[in-house]
Amino acid sequence: MNKPVIAIGCIVQWYEVEMFTEYLQSVINSINYSNSTENVVVDLCFYLSENIEQLDTSLISKSEILSKFKDSEKLLIDNNINYNVSYYDEKEIFTIADYRRNFNDVYCQKSDLLIWGESDALFPIQCFQILEHLHKNNVSQNLRKYIAFFGTNKMWDDSWKGIEYTGATNKPFIHGDDSNWWSINYVTPLDELYEINGEVEELELLQINPYKFNGCGLIVSSDVIKSGVNIPRSIMLVHEDTAFQNSLIKYFNNSVPQIAIKNIYLVHNRKHPLKRLYVKGEQHIKGALEKRKHNLWYQKVWDADHLQAHNPWGQHEILTWKSIFNE
Repeated sequence: MNKPVIAIGCIVQWYEVEMFTEYLQSVINSINYSNSTENVVVDLCFYLSENIEQLDTSLISKSEILSKFKDSEKLLIDNNINYNVSYYDEKEIFTIADYRRNFNDVYCQKSDLLIWGESDALFPIQCFQILEHLHKNNVSQNLRKYIAFFGTNKMWDDSWKGIEYTGATNKPFIHGDDSNWWSINYVTPLDELYEINGEVEELELLQINPYKFNGCGLIVSSDVIKSGVNIPRSIMLVHEDTAFQNSLIKYFNNSVPQIAIKNIYLVHNRKHPLKRLYVKGEQHIKGALEKRKHNLWYQKVWDADHLQAHNPWGQHEILTWKSIFNE
């Protein structure tokens, strides 16, 4: 059996351009480590539109931002990586939920596995090597529909233990902790991720039931998408992972297995200091989440998506961007 075709997709906002390069380097390193330049495709959408957040041109110009992205894109060229990139500068709002929904639709026809990348993620160097072996083994057992997730940081309650990284799951959860590597607030550099994972001789695999994952690094076999599972169009921006999960449950009634690769750590740098740079009106606010939360529209979208992700079958009105901004 040939190596499976794997697509990894990520939408990159213009205000993430300084942070994005390390994500991309982690993906390239993993492709090279597993000698997978022929069977992995990297998909990127660079979001240049200012239809929600506006650029503070006293700090940087849009042409400078584009140039920074092009410098990162050159890494793909220099490493002979198969990639596609689109540049979005339209008036219509196009979010991570839209991107992932489209990515699923397009690449389920072109690949065997899909990975949801994220600009604040760092992928383990063993990523593609492991997924290639995992997929071959699953197909040999006629297991063609499955999802998977690498180990994540220590989470706030025990319902997440199944997908916590082996080395983190017995660590304490300390609210606001940003000094310990396993903390949800800690910012992990790439070299430290490699040190944490080290050399792994045998994988610790665990089947998770009920499902537990977030959108950062979710792995989905293409047959799941081909069967009809996707992010509902009612989702505007956030909770797309929960909405996808509920779609999966609705279609398959929990019969599609989730495999946790527990002893391989994947970083999600939620509190990265370079996460929301150059946004007009946010320079005085500390913290990426706090910056976004100060926007009234964001809270409205968060509330609407929360309802539409957790109760998509209710008889409530499906809210849209138009209704959010016209209130």
